[in-house]
Amino acid sequence: MKMINAIIKPFKLDDVREALSEIGVQGITVTEVKGFGRQKGHTELYRGAEYVVDFLPKLKIEVAVTDAALDQTIETITKAANTGKIGDGKIFISDITQAIRIRTGESGEEAI
Repeated sequence: MKMINAIIKPFKLDDVREALSEIGVQGITVTEVKGFGRQKGHTELYRGAEYVVDFLPKLKIEVAVTDAALDQTIETITKAANTGKIGDGKIFISDITQAIRIRTGESGEEAI
């Protein structure tokens, strides 16, 4: 089992969610986050004063998938979140050693 953490632009959430639903992904967790990478923020004008916005708003999507579904899920997120511009985001994959569904007590891949 794998945990996919994807950092994407906020306006791409609906596209990613719909694309994941189409391939049968059962559930996702979404968190509003702020950060920067190569994009390094930008300057804005507010009430006549210019200031630097170092951290940009992003969304973190967490998806637990089976090993068999990993490649298709990564490809789906990549296609749905891509704008072709700087700041599209990143995808991180980590191992899940155990998963347990609290309601039923199911464990392993059945819990996903």
